[in-house]
Order: sequence, then C-alpha cells, then structure tokens
Amino acid sequence: MQGALVIFMFLIGIAALVIIGIFMHFLGVWIRALMSGAKVALWTLVGMKLRRIPPALIVDARISLVKAGIAISTDELETHYLAGGNVLNVARALIAADKANIQLTFKRAVAIDLAGRDVEEAVRTSVQPKVIDCPHPDKTPLGLDAVAKDGIRLLVKARVTVRANIERLVGGAGEDTIVARVGQGIVSAIGSSPTYKDVLENPDMISRKVLNSGLDAQTGFEIVSIDIADISVAGMGDVANVGAKLETERAEADKKMRQAEAEGRKAMAVAQEQEMRALVQEMNAKVIEARADVPRALAEALRSGNMGAIDFYRLQNIESDTAMRRNIAGEDSRNDI
Repeated sequence: MQGALVIFMFLIGIAALVIIGIFMHFLGVWIRALMSGAKVALWTLVGMKLRRIPPALIVDARISLVKAGIAISTDELETHYLAGGNVLNVARALIAADKANIQLTFKRAVAIDLAGRDVEEAVRTSVQPKVIDCPHPDKTPLGLDAVAKDGIRLLVKARVTVRANIERLVGGAGEDTIVARVGQGIVSAIGSSPTYKDVLENPDMISRKVLNSGLDAQTGFEIVSIDIADISVAGMGDVANVGAKLETERAEADKKMRQAEAEGRKAMAVAQEQEMRALVQEMNAKVIEARADVPRALAEALRSGNMGAIDFYRLQNIESDTAMRRNIAGEDSRNDI
C-alpha cells in the first residue's frame, strides 16, 4: 500500500513538473498577451506548438490588431499561417488600411497575400501612389521608339503614376501589363500625329489621349496620371539644331528623288527615240517596197497598151532631166521615183 502511494505521488510530481515546464515555456508569451489586452488561453498556446505554429508570431500579430481596434481571432491567424501566408504582413496591412480609412477585410487581405501579392505594399500604394517608368530603363534604356506620319522617329520616356486598386488586386494584371499598355498607347498616339513637330510642341496631348483610353481595365491598379518625362528625335546625336538637320536630310532625299525621276524620264525619252527610229526604218522599207512595184507597173502598162514606147522614153527623159537638175543643185536624188 505504501509503495503504491509512493508511485502515485511520483506521477503527480512528474505531472506537476510538466505543467510547470509548459507554463514557464509559454509564460512570456502568455503574459505579453494578457498585459496587452489580447488574452490567449494557455492551452491555445500549447495547441499552436503541437500544430507547429509559432505562438509568439500569432500572439504578436493579434496584439497589433487588438491595439489597433481590429478583432481577429487566433484561429483565423493560425489558419492563414497554415495556408502559407504571411501573418505579420497581413496584420500590418489591416492596421494601415484601417488608419487610412480604406475598406479592407481580413478575408480580402488573406486572399491578396495568398495570391502572391504584397498586401502591405498594396495598401501603401493605395495611400501613396507609385511611379512606374515606361519603358523599363533596364530593358529599353533609349525609350519607346515611335514614328509620326511624316516618317520621323521619336524616342519617348514616360512615367506612370498608379494607385493600387484593392478590389481588383486579386486576379488583376500587374505592373508589366500597365507598362505594356501605356507603351502601346503612346506609340499609337504618336503614329496618328501628322508631324513630329506636333508631338514635340504638345507632349501633353499624347499623355491625355493615352490616359483617356482606359488602360487600367482588368488590372490591379488605377492610373492617376501619365507624364512624358523625355521626348527626342531618334538618330540626331549631339546635333544642336535638329530642325535644320532634318530639313537638310529631307532636301537631300527630295534631290535624290527628283534625280531618279529625271533619270526615268530620260530613259523613257531614249526609248521613245529608238522607237521612232525603228518606225522611220519601217516606213523607208515600205517606200522601197513601193518603188519596187514601179518597174512592174510600167511593164504591165506597156504590155496592156496603156503606155506606148514614146511615152516610156519621154518618162525616162523627164527622170534624167530631174536627176541632172538635182545633181546640179546638190540635192540627193535617192528619193526619186
């Protein structure tokens, strides 16, 4: 009987030591939660440890929320941690949204965090808009390459000011989509401009046209403004008078075009001259062919009695006299019949 009592007292002592050890292990966290008004049961802390959840992390996040007047249970924080979320980041985002009067529920904050977005950064961007370079300076250091209707290439750099849209942050497109859409809008706006001078004189016209295109649709951001940071004519280098250089190049291009047109007209004239010479040769051939018919016609006239021998001799005398007169006058008698 006495041995059983000793064993019983020994077990009680072990249990007491275990309880004291657990209490001492979680004493700091439990006291911190108690003194902060975010009371957490001791066995809840033990359960967290058994579920491999850092009790200090959950308690610190809940203390921050309670101090900010936001009621979030430890179960919700534990669930988010087990889902792979960033508990402290969500807590800070909720506190920042509450202070900035932004409607952000715990459920939406958790969804944004689990979607891979930085929810705290999103809230901060909602309060203080973010500036994005378009295009990205590392990918396209020279800027967007656009061409006006007059064929002049322009290099453009823009800065897009965006504000995070909490409602569309989950499932909405990111910064890369904003940059791509703004770049496309700027290239399109410059391409529809009659001359590059209009773009250089009124760059705000380009930004207004792009801003009114609704480029932030289906994205996680709201475009606040689009500002043209830099715009220049491509390929000018260090030339001071860009207009003079462009006019010189245009005049040179016009000169070459006119020379090409003149060469074309000259080639056409030469071809036409050759055609006329060929036509003259063709006509001469027909004349020669016609002359060949004269002796045959004379012979036929003599045979048929339409011409006598006396008439033939007279015709030959006339031809001889005509040839003699032409020789005296220095005329060519090759065209005689």
